[in-house]
Amino acid sequence: MQLTRDLPLDPASSALLFIDVQNFCARRDGGEFKDLPQDEFNERYGWFFDKFERETLPNMQRLQSAFRDRRIEVMYTVIESLTKDGRDRSLDYKITGFNVAKGSWDGKVLDAIAPGDDEIVLPKSSSSVFISTHIDYILRNLGVRQIVMSGLVTDQCVESAVRDACDLGYLVTQVTDACLTYSQERHDHSLKTIKGYCRQVTTSDLIAEING
Repeated sequence: MQLTRDLPLDPASSALLFIDVQNFCARRDGGEFKDLPQDEFNERYGWFFDKFERETLPNMQRLQSAFRDRRIEVMYTVIESLTKDGRDRSLDYKITGFNVAKGSWDGKVLDAIAPGDDEIVLPKSSSSVFISTHIDYILRNLGVRQIVMSGLVTDQCVESAVRDACDLGYLVTQVTDACLTYSQERHDHSLKTIKGYCRQVTTSDLIAEING
């Protein structure tokens, strides 16, 4: 038997995971950006939001719709503390200054890909969802062995989740045009760096695969 990452998805043992596609960091008026002067915002994040709104988010919507149509599990993780003051969040998030308060608007998944009534949303307080949530336990209970990852940002929380999932024994598919970070150079570098840990496909190719 040949061991490989390049296996098509088995719908019965697969799940789609959206990472940090939330008001805090995926809206222009989100908490990560709302206090920035307009000129600084445009310089640092203008390219990101233009590409996200024009290409990445529509690809996420296409994925969500296709996976729901095939009755494949769709899940979400968001940066959100378990407390209002964020005392439970990771040391790294405390140093960075991230505190998405429990129950806040910033912690909600974007309306554009709003979770369904019976879809799972996991708040996390560290970069990797596998560190600060019980997602591994949940995935195993669901019988999931193959995880499809889409989200923000490519070279931080997405990359962390890919590595941790691989180390825990999952087969990971990263959807290259349904992830994004703050420059094309950073995005491309992350994809190249993480390629050895996962299968990488485009939105269109993955949808064709699950519909085939």
